[in-house]
Amino acid sequence: MFVGVQRLVLQIPGARSLKDRRQVVRSFKERVKARLSVSVAEVGDLERPGSATIAMCVVSNEASICDEIMAKVASIASTLPDAVLADHGTEIIPFGHGGIGVRGGIEQMGCSEDSDFRSRKHADYGNGEDWKNGY
Repeated sequence: MFVGVQRLVLQIPGARSLKDRRQVVRSFKERVKARLSVSVAEVGDLERPGSATIAMCVVSNEASICDEIMAKVASIASTLPDAVLADHGTEIIPFGHGGIGVRGGIEQMGCSEDSDFRSRKHADYGNGEDWKNGY
């Protein structure tokens, strides 16, 4: 499994207010979500009308698919009529089968299946009441 993460910085020269900026950002987010299976969120520069920082995330079984989708998002951002793509950064994070590479993954606990994980977790908590309450 691969997780692709992308950060986009948009300059919005025509935005005179936060309302103007939000309109451009909302339009971009809706367009990307409608065309591609990605998660999109505004993550920075929330109080500056002239710029917006947007993060995008995609999960796939192949790194090349993550890269292709993120390239499409950057292409959409670069063709916005009301904004300029000022900067973008991309990272693809590999996770192995079943969570290998994920800190605290199932394999690191010495469990091979989800049921083993639940019983091991239950044993780690001690009595059943603590386990049910999440303590």
